[in-house]
Amino acid sequence: MTKKFHLGWFTNFTADEWNTPFGNGGSPWDGRLYVEAAQALERACFDYIMLEDKLMVSEAYGGTSEVYLKHALGMVPKHDPAPLAAIIAAATTRLGVVATMSTMAYPPFLLARLCSTIDHLSSGRFGWNIVTSAENSSAQNFGLDALPPRELRYDMAEEYMDLVYKLWDSWAEDAVVMDRETATYADFRKVNTINFEGKFFKSRGPLNTVRPPQGRPTLVQAGGSPKGRDFAAKHADSIIAVSNGIPAMRAYRDDIRARAIAHGRHPDDVKVMFLVSPVLGETEEEAREKHHRMVTAPDFLERCLALISAITDIDFKQYDLDKVLPHRLITNGEQGSLDMFQQWGSGKTLGELVTESSGGIVASIELIGTPDSVADMMGDAMSEIGGDGFLITTPTQAISRRGIIEVTDGLVPALQRRGLVRQGYSQAQLRSTLQEF
Repeated sequence: MTKKFHLGWFTNFTADEWNTPFGNGGSPWDGRLYVEAAQALERACFDYIMLEDKLMVSEAYGGTSEVYLKHALGMVPKHDPAPLAAIIAAATTRLGVVATMSTMAYPPFLLARLCSTIDHLSSGRFGWNIVTSAENSSAQNFGLDALPPRELRYDMAEEYMDLVYKLWDSWAEDAVVMDRETATYADFRKVNTINFEGKFFKSRGPLNTVRPPQGRPTLVQAGGSPKGRDFAAKHADSIIAVSNGIPAMRAYRDDIRARAIAHGRHPDDVKVMFLVSPVLGETEEEAREKHHRMVTAPDFLERCLALISAITDIDFKQYDLDKVLPHRLITNGEQGSLDMFQQWGSGKTLGELVTESSGGIVASIELIGTPDSVADMMGDAMSEIGGDGFLITTPTQAISRRGIIEVTDGLVPALQRRGLVRQGYSQAQLRSTLQEF
């Protein structure tokens, strides 16, 4: 029997592609575009839609915000994903909805309360994408001069997780009794303070919201560095992964599963989802031409370099496109994304790195072709890797109706005909959907 794999969609609440023939028109702020997209993804039986986020107007590329604001590029304008997650949840019934929220930006009590609220609004379909933030300009919006070192950020995040777990557990599963005879809504003996006091955080508790339907929201995280991988393997139900090619993808998943076992978890409870950006056409030639137009567009290189600059906090404008990077670059930002992009030791020029990877941040494997040929490539890849699925996105991480429909009405039916993805939901809550197979 063919082993099924999972599907998610990775996007952000931005005006990307506002100036393209089939873009979002530049005014997606009422959320309807995302609601319609989510409904299409639910029709195609995706596990979840994930809403990425950043907390700054970047000046990483060339020391100015000009390129980002000119192109409405990825980082800005970018609206808050949590309210959007709530309205998507209200318009769907089975699709999971994941919002990105930073441990740097949210006090633990506020985040635990917000997650609990949206998990109730979605009847147990909410997920939290855990990030620590990776840009100094984000830190400066919250009263800091710079981000703490990456290793310290993970230490802080570990304590943060300890606290939010205790807050979600501050209401016992049977705390709400709704006893009409005694006029008792909740048993006070089953709602308890936690009196948490750690090195970085302190909270009395309990939450003043009812325990989430899932007990805690589904947890999503992207772990690149060894410490990041360990954090993800310990906490995440689903991991966002980017690896260069099938051998690297298989090695990454094997490493995550080994780390999960070391933390006392069953490795099948951690679903590794590899980011891919399919380019689809009715023929192979059409798909190749479509990809060629994308990578030869006049502003393509500038947009991609600005995007990777913002993600890594490194100004790539200073480097020659026709030369190899002068040395292996190090960042206090997203080192995993940087290493994936720079491919140090490959001998490739900066221009080749950008063009080959369609931006350098989203292509674990190249998927260019017809729905049938891409479905075959995805199935073959999963067979070699072992699981667990793909997180589909675009080079800019933007969303468009055309891009969604190409996947939901073209690629997914091809995958379903091969028995590679589900054709219907059997579970009501997101974590159960992820653990279905």
